[in-house]
Amino acid sequence: MPTIHVTSHLRHVAPAGPMPVDAATLGGALDAYFATAPRVRSYILDDQGRLRRHVAVFIDGELLLDKKDLGRRVAPNSEIYVMQALSGG
Repeated sequence: MPTIHVTSHLRHVAPAGPMPVDAATLGGALDAYFATAPRVRSYILDDQGRLRRHVAVFIDGELLLDKKDLGRRVAPNSEIYVMQALSGG
């Protein structure tokens, strides 16, 4: 099963440690994660169901560039990292 890891800044609303989820897409993986941790949804997705501007997702070490691409396929052994994106100047 794919495994979701979230950054420590979400620990107050997210389960501790990585969580295996049963899903074939990024969106399915997130939905499965949110079923266990519903409070974290609003920190990761906006009101239109897209990744928030300041959220970065890495799937197997590759940054997801298109924040609308929740249909992206994930492998059974994928590692999905969700973290706060850094910005500024």
